[in-house]
Amino acid sequence: MSQELIDGFLAAIPLPSVLVDQTERFIAVNLEGATLLGPQIVGRHFATILRQPSVTTAIEQCLVDRKPRVARHLSNDGAQDTTFEVTLRYVQGLGAVKGGAVLICFADVTDRETASQMRRDFVANVSHELRTPLTALMGFIETLRGAARDDAAARDRFLSIMEGEANRMNRLVGDLLSLNRVESEERMRPKERIDLIAHLNSTIKSLAPLAEQRGNILTLDAPALPVEIPADADQIQQVFTNLIENALKYGGKKVSVVLTVLDRDPALRCAAVRVQVIDDGPGIDPVHLPRLTERFYRADNHRSREMGGTGLGLAIVKHIINRHRGRLRVESDLGKGATFTVILPQ
Repeated sequence: MSQELIDGFLAAIPLPSVLVDQTERFIAVNLEGATLLGPQIVGRHFATILRQPSVTTAIEQCLVDRKPRVARHLSNDGAQDTTFEVTLRYVQGLGAVKGGAVLICFADVTDRETASQMRRDFVANVSHELRTPLTALMGFIETLRGAARDDAAARDRFLSIMEGEANRMNRLVGDLLSLNRVESEERMRPKERIDLIAHLNSTIKSLAPLAEQRGNILTLDAPALPVEIPADADQIQQVFTNLIENALKYGGKKVSVVLTVLDRDPALRCAAVRVQVIDDGPGIDPVHLPRLTERFYRADNHRSREMGGTGLGLAIVKHIINRHRGRLRVESDLGKGATFTVILPQ
């Protein structure tokens, strides 16, 4: 086969691809391969370019026994680490004295690897979050069966703590189920129209006892007329319950909910409604802002646990807002409070 036919054959392969013949040198590369491995590699020994042992060993073995091989190639595209699945197939009649060559193709599996890592991290986090209260429960049960069996005061105190830990597990399981449900519905855009102001009033009314208990001032600034948007009523209630409750727990003494109707939002490119939950609390270090909506991420781990947080609330909020084709923005500086802005299309 002529070099022209070989080059045309490689150009037709949509993956980064190269050919290595029995001289152990590259004899052809397509455009995608040159982008991945670098230009002007034809004629060079493969080990000077592909320096990862798993890949070089697979090439050497394939050249000898001519059997298919699979390996992994780790790289970096300048923005993130990347992972490629490398497949090797022997092609007879190519290369030096037509002794055959190995066709090497690189399939980018970075997204798959990232998803797998996220699943592993998620399972590890869930296990940790459940193990902590379970360990406490098991310890108190053992104590109640032993030394504290006949100590009424200790028994009541331990039972109270056990109840708190059981409630914590119940909240975590509830949030996990809620997150799963929201993710499964994320591509289904809500069609029902609701009065957003009515739902905000309902949310604020339900959280009034918490605000009173903590000595907070909770206010709503909204137009007098109804404001309708396409939305899932229960999920929208969940979004603002979470955001306002967080502001009451972690913010300062004053929490304001401000609703503004926008003729056109630049990001959504349509008429929209903007709801801001503003507190005058200690604020959030800007270093935490990009990760606030990650599962189990907490800006203040100790305080969040004390308040009964599961670390899933803002992740649920993000997925609900995504389902509604909206936007969530968080602005904060230490000592200057925080503003959570939700923008929803009308």
